[in-house]
Amino acid sequence: MTNVAWPAELGPVVCVVGARPNFMKMAPILRAFAANVPALPTLLVHTGQHYDRDMNDRLFEELRLPHPDINLEVGSGTHAVQTAEVMRRFEPVLDTRQPSCVLVVGDVNSTLACALVSAKKNVPVVHVEAGLRSYDRAMPEEINRVLTDQIADRLYTTERGALANLTREGVAEERIHFVGNVMIDSLLSNREFAPAAENTLRLAGIAPRVLECVAGGYGLVTLHRPSNVDSVDTLKPLLKVLREVSEKVPLIFALHPRTRANIERFGLMELVTSERMVLLPPQGYLEMLGLLAGAKLVLSDSGGLQEETTALGVPCLTIRENTERPITIEQGTNTLVGCDPRAIRLGVDEILSGAGKCGRIPEFWDGRAAERIAADLARWLVDRHQRCAAPRA
Repeated sequence: MTNVAWPAELGPVVCVVGARPNFMKMAPILRAFAANVPALPTLLVHTGQHYDRDMNDRLFEELRLPHPDINLEVGSGTHAVQTAEVMRRFEPVLDTRQPSCVLVVGDVNSTLACALVSAKKNVPVVHVEAGLRSYDRAMPEEINRVLTDQIADRLYTTERGALANLTREGVAEERIHFVGNVMIDSLLSNREFAPAAENTLRLAGIAPRVLECVAGGYGLVTLHRPSNVDSVDTLKPLLKVLREVSEKVPLIFALHPRTRANIERFGLMELVTSERMVLLPPQGYLEMLGLLAGAKLVLSDSGGLQEETTALGVPCLTIRENTERPITIEQGTNTLVGCDPRAIRLGVDEILSGAGKCGRIPEFWDGRAAERIAADLARWLVDRHQRCAAPRA
């Protein structure tokens, strides 16, 4: 806590969320801002990039996240269209609300769009989860990360290695502050509310004989990245090896709408139709947390799950060729296996034999990252305001 006086003329911190991963990061930040001394006034803006209203409402409730003060209702579109529309609708918010800064999280299109508008209007940009790099420019998220960090005035990192990434790109070290991982803040504060996997499956109407099969232990699967699911030549071998894995350990497959649509379009449903492969619709945050905590292993192409499995001590095989979260490999429970069926089989066998990674909890993944952000940001904003307000000699 900072215990500094907040000037009356200093505007609110505009906090931006756009897609599902942002919600988990923003919830602990807003709570920390409210609890800080002084409390940081906030304005929560939802761009509407993720526009499933039912899922949004459920996530806000589960995360104890206040409903947005402003919803831009942008909806879907190509990367260019979506980014441009967020920028167009966000600019009037800055004109009317006169914020002290704009805080963005993660790497979605809304993150970059709102940061660009703010920078061009000379409003300070604060980026939470800065400095993560996969060095794969084919990933749209990587472009969003790099550009947001270049124009951010205050950058909060989740791991110490991010400092080297940022300074290599010319970001001044004094703009960078290591605080830890707000995703883990959410996980730790919500774990006690997560339902057991058995309850989630029962509520989903899974047959008793399948529940009995899963009760002895299961693997959790998620796939959603276009590079994995948009081509039949990539998706079919992945589903085949998952079918093989399910003979060794039953799998719970939380199907992203994009993935399900492509499985049906390519005529691959028979590969995921088995009593040893449980198909679920997209799950709420708490349900997914319960499924993660109870799993023997996780197979996924998600960035967030790499961090969450490390925090939970659950072995994770990441079906990608690279990761922007190397700490989950160096210190955590994560292993990159790419799309290679042989590597996936070997990784699963290693975990099931008891030789999988145990890992350890990285530094500052302690549930207090948001508190550190609140304390530092309050000091930084007040100091900056005083410097700007001071008469020139």
